[in-house]
Amino acid sequence: MFRRGVLRRARCHQNANDFACQRHLLLDTDGKRYLDGSSGAVAANIGHGNERVRDAMIDQAKRFSYVVRTAFTSEATETLSRMIAELAGSGFDQTFLVSGGSEAIEATLKLARQYAVVTGQPKRSKILARMPGYHGSTLGAAAITGDPDRDQMFGPIMRIMPKVPAPLDYRIPEGYDVHSYADHCADELERQVLAEGDDTVLAFIMEPVGGVATGALVAPNSYYSKVRKICDRYGVLLIFDEVMCGAGRTGTFLAAHHWPDALPDLVACAKGLSAGYTPLGAMIAPNWIVDKVVESGGFLHGHTYSGNPLSSAIGVAVLSELVNQNLMENAQRMGVILRQKLNALKDRSTTIGDVRGMGLLNAVEIVEDKATKAIFAASRQASYRVSEIARDLGLHIYSRRAASGKFGEWFMAAPPLIISEPEIDLFMELLTETFRIFEREVQ
Repeated sequence: MFRRGVLRRARCHQNANDFACQRHLLLDTDGKRYLDGSSGAVAANIGHGNERVRDAMIDQAKRFSYVVRTAFTSEATETLSRMIAELAGSGFDQTFLVSGGSEAIEATLKLARQYAVVTGQPKRSKILARMPGYHGSTLGAAAITGDPDRDQMFGPIMRIMPKVPAPLDYRIPEGYDVHSYADHCADELERQVLAEGDDTVLAFIMEPVGGVATGALVAPNSYYSKVRKICDRYGVLLIFDEVMCGAGRTGTFLAAHHWPDALPDLVACAKGLSAGYTPLGAMIAPNWIVDKVVESGGFLHGHTYSGNPLSSAIGVAVLSELVNQNLMENAQRMGVILRQKLNALKDRSTTIGDVRGMGLLNAVEIVEDKATKAIFAASRQASYRVSEIARDLGLHIYSRRAASGKFGEWFMAAPPLIISEPEIDLFMELLTETFRIFEREVQ
């Protein structure tokens, strides 16, 4: 949280109808401005105070804000469901709307299990996932999250699922390069499927572009196609967790679209679907799974706020902005520019070890020694100190020290999708000064 108190949208100094009306800025109660360099927790994709989203919210609230989904649907919910399916593309036919990422993940797990049972595969119950990885805070999502600290804390009250190594591209074990280690990680998936019993494995879940557990990890292209083939070989469903990387953040609506030969069977999406304007998430599924479940009597799952009309109306407005303002294309262009500038800073820096990502989902890894990739001692809280310095300078960045530093520490460089090149220059100016101060402190 910001120490300076309540935040509100920055006052615009341009025409009120100007789309880029400084919505990437935050203003605290002391009048200090902050460039939102991580879109909050990588959610505020279209910035703050968007008038069209506000108007859609008010219009829906004037009509009705809630109906129970088992009795009624709404125009907003139907429209949003169609929009998501159309943007997801061929093979993604149905959506199940929920209130956030963890709920979307839980929905994919339950739909996968019910599909297996109704198609005569009741032994399939194990969900393989990656170490490290992050899939949410509810117990089902935590059980597939690859984090030793969370396992130790919550393991006694959940069934921890088997893990396989994530194809890290910076901290690579000795004897491998990026490509050979990615191949090894895919091979480990196949070995784990066989070790568990291929007829007992229900699904494999992964983030196609990493989030907070791996810091915007992008594997070599061959990894994705190899994983898809392994899942097909053993009848394992492939689930993509696109809670953070979906909804246009990587330059396409789904990050999966970057690997058309390796599309998943189920997708969980959230964050950017509503761009932080309301809690919203979605499971995206194909008819060949949904139809079997419907024929069996229906999906045995739901939430009070599934398909909430008010949230749906907001989601429609947000996705309309994403499309009408060409924000996915902007994420592609600005992402290339941002990574170029971040890499230039890395070359000058003594404590930036790596820059990685895709589109406007990027991470900057912080190290004590660039040659050995050694991280700072826990007592330094290096990534959090970097974010603290940045905040004092007027830049918000979201920092993570994954699994108590076992897998490194970084901050997410993920500004809103509306960002322009001059604003990236401001981001880099503030970030450069941040590291100048930080590196002087740790000398």
